[in-house]
Amino acid sequence: MLALAACLLAPLAGSTSIRLGRVFGSTPFPDNVDAQIFFVARLPRVLAAALVGGGLAAAGVVFQALLRNPLASPDTLGVSAGAALGATLAIALGADFTFLSISAVPLASFAGSIGALTIVYGLSSARRRGTSTMVLLLAGVTLTTLLSAIVGFVQYLADVTQTFQTVRWLMGSLDVAGYAPLAIALVPISAAAVGFATLPRVLDLMSLGADAAATRGVDTVRAERVALVSASLSTGAAVSLGGPVPFVGIIVPHLVRLLVGADHRLVLPASALFGAAFLIACDLVARTALAPVELPVGIITAILGGPVFLWLLFRRA
Repeated sequence: MLALAACLLAPLAGSTSIRLGRVFGSTPFPDNVDAQIFFVARLPRVLAAALVGGGLAAAGVVFQALLRNPLASPDTLGVSAGAALGATLAIALGADFTFLSISAVPLASFAGSIGALTIVYGLSSARRRGTSTMVLLLAGVTLTTLLSAIVGFVQYLADVTQTFQTVRWLMGSLDVAGYAPLAIALVPISAAAVGFATLPRVLDLMSLGADAAATRGVDTVRAERVALVSASLSTGAAVSLGGPVPFVGIIVPHLVRLLVGADHRLVLPASALFGAAFLIACDLVARTALAPVELPVGIITAILGGPVFLWLLFRRA
């Protein structure tokens, strides 16, 4: 209900006041300014926030359970860093092409995330008896550091305009033009959702450890790979659509567990919906706080997410 209310009400708020009654009124669309603002300018952005927030939050739940680490997030295994590298290279090289109405930067970002996923998946496949969480964590931290260094090197070589565009993208942005990018992003997110649907019981058991899950009939190798690929696809699609928005994938799962408990049959879908509502609210603040100037949504999530995460740490202590 919260996610649905956010999707319906957020497009009504902005620097120009509109009313829902006029949006769906009898005035034809070409002459209906309220409808044009609602459907063309604001609704795509709100839906993008819902997809990005839901995708990052669901991926955070899976990564935390897979790695058995409450600090795990979509950034942990380097997928976000791979997406950032792809976008940075596209901006620095001046790539100017489109595919299915999608510009070069989101395409390069998703390709970078798939490249990082391939590296991590190769590491996980190297062990016949399953994935070592310690190996994945160390490899993810190392890969993130390496890719971030390459991003910094590319920025250093780029000109001032390209560097500004890169920094702006790295702050997170939901300025989506039209519905085509949303439709394209739905493809990997839907594939990830299919994988997520098979995981709740498995994640509950794997939270106890791989050996404990195996003794209860779980094919841990297959489950780990499904979880890894699904969460990485969701992260890659979300980052390519909205940039590396921080904190959503780490604080939303913790907040949801406070509300519904630890059962992943509830935590996983509830985190996706709450993540969607949370990012829609953050984007609303980003659009209206200093209107007509729009803030990067990543700044808002960091400002809100940092204190909340510290509160969670002190609460647990």
